[in-house]
Amino acid sequence: MSRSSHPYQPRFHPPEKPAFVMCDSGETVSFGTLEARANQGAHLLRSNGIGVGDHIAILMENRREFLEICFAADRAGVYYTTISTHLSASEIAFILKDCDARLLIVSDRFLPLAQSLSQGSACKMLMVGSATAGLPSWSDALAQQPQTAIPDERQGLDMLYSSGTTGRPKGIKWPLPDTRPGAPGMLIDLLSGLFGYDSETRYLCPAPLYHAAPLRHSMVTIKMGGTAYVMPRFDAAEALRLIERHRITHSQWVPTMFVRLLKLPERDRLSFDLSSMQMAVHAAAPCPPDIKKKMIDWWGEIIHEYYAGTENNGFTAITSAEWLTHPGSVGRAKLGTLHICDPSGAEIPVGKTGEVYFENGHQFAYHKDPDKTASCTNAQGWTTLGDIGHLDDEGYLYLTDRKSFVIISGGVNIYPQETEDVLLTHPAVLDTAVIGVPNEDFGEEVKAIVQLVPSMDPSETLKTDLIDYCRQRLSPVKCPRSIDFLETLPRSATGKLYKRQLRDLYWKS
Repeated sequence: MSRSSHPYQPRFHPPEKPAFVMCDSGETVSFGTLEARANQGAHLLRSNGIGVGDHIAILMENRREFLEICFAADRAGVYYTTISTHLSASEIAFILKDCDARLLIVSDRFLPLAQSLSQGSACKMLMVGSATAGLPSWSDALAQQPQTAIPDERQGLDMLYSSGTTGRPKGIKWPLPDTRPGAPGMLIDLLSGLFGYDSETRYLCPAPLYHAAPLRHSMVTIKMGGTAYVMPRFDAAEALRLIERHRITHSQWVPTMFVRLLKLPERDRLSFDLSSMQMAVHAAAPCPPDIKKKMIDWWGEIIHEYYAGTENNGFTAITSAEWLTHPGSVGRAKLGTLHICDPSGAEIPVGKTGEVYFENGHQFAYHKDPDKTASCTNAQGWTTLGDIGHLDDEGYLYLTDRKSFVIISGGVNIYPQETEDVLLTHPAVLDTAVIGVPNEDFGEEVKAIVQLVPSMDPSETLKTDLIDYCRQRLSPVKCPRSIDFLETLPRSATGKLYKRQLRDLYWKS
C-alpha cells in the first residue's frame, strides 16, 4: 500500500491544524509539528537499538511528549507500554521486566522514581524535561534527529497492562500488524464508525493517557484529522468550562466523573454552554441507571456507552435512545458474538445470569502467562473478561458484576453493584464500594464503604440513615449490615475500583 492511498496518517492532514492541545498550558502541537517529532522519535528509537517488535515503556503525566512518543513508536513497529504514575517502584519494575522493555522514557516529574528504577533495571532510560540529574535526555537527543521518515517504517502497537483490580496486572498483547503506519485497522474502523471521529472532531480527554481508552480514543481522533484536547487531570467544573471554550464535539467519561458533575451546584453546572457536544461516551465501570438517566436529561440523547476491556476480545455499544428503552443495558455486540455461560463454560439460555463470553472477537494473549490466557477461554474458543451478566431476547447485554466481586452469604450470591447503585443516589454519598466481609455464621456479610460529599460529616446517625435508605429500595439480603466511612476510595483515574485493597483491610485483619 502506498502512503498516499489511505487517509489515516497525520502527515496528510493540514500541517498548520492543531493535532492536540494541552489544556492546562494551552500548548498546541500542529499536525506538521507532530509529523516532524514522530519521525525524530522513530529515528531516536532506532539509534537506541529499538527495532521492529521490540518493547519500550512510557512513565509520565499527561504532557505533550506523551503522545509524540506514542506516535513515534507507532511509526517504528514498536510495542509501547504506558505505565500508571500511581504505581510503586516495585510494581513498575515488575512491568518493565515482564514486558521486556528495552527502553523506559520517563518525565522529570518522577525523577526520584527514575533514579531508583535506574539502579535495578536492565533497560535503558531517557528523561523528558529539564531536570535529568545526569540521566540521558530524550528531549536533547530528539533535537539531533532528522525530521524525515525512517526507511523501515512499520505500524506499532500499544501493549497495555490490566488495571490489576483483582490481581497482579497482566500485559495484553496483540499480534503486530504487517502494515505501514496509519493503515486502516480494527480500532480506527470500530471507533470512528461507532462514534463519528473525523476531521471535524474536537475531542476532550479528561483522563490519564496511560489508560487504554483515553490513549486510543485520543490517537484515533488525531489519526482521523481531528483535534484532541488533553486535560492534566479531571476536574468537574473545569471540564465544563473547556467544553464551552473549545466547542468540544466529542468526549469520554467514566461513571465517577458523571457523579461528580451531577454533584456540582445546579446553578453552576447549568451555566455552561454545552451545545457543541455531539457525542459523550462512557465506559470502564458500570454506570448506575439513575445517574445515567440524569445525564441524558441534562445533556440530551448524545450519551453513548460501550463495554469492552483492554483485551478488545469483544465490544458492545448502546445509544441513549436504545438505553432509554433498555435501561441498564450496555448494548449489543459490535465486535464478536455474545454468549452467556455457566461455570463450566457451557452456554445457558437467554435471560439466565452467567459469565459473559465473546466468540470471534479480536485475538489476544496475556504476555508470558499462557495459563491465564487459557483460563479465560472455554472449550469453544470463546473468551471472557470475568464479568457476570445476562442477555435479553433482543441480544442486549446487562452486566451484573465482576465474578470476583460476588458476595456469597449463606449460600446466596449477592451482586454488590446493585447496592452501590442505590447508595450513589443518596445526596450525602459521593462514592461507595460494597464488599463481603467475614461472618462466622454465613461466611460473608455485606458491608458498604462510603465516601461522603464534602459538606457532610460522618456519624452513627448517617450510617443508620444509609442502611434504612437501602432497605426501602432493596431486599434485606442485599442491604449492608454495616457501613464504614473513608475520605477517599481507591480508584484508578479511569474510575475502576480497587476492591481487592478494600477487601484486604477486612480479610487480613
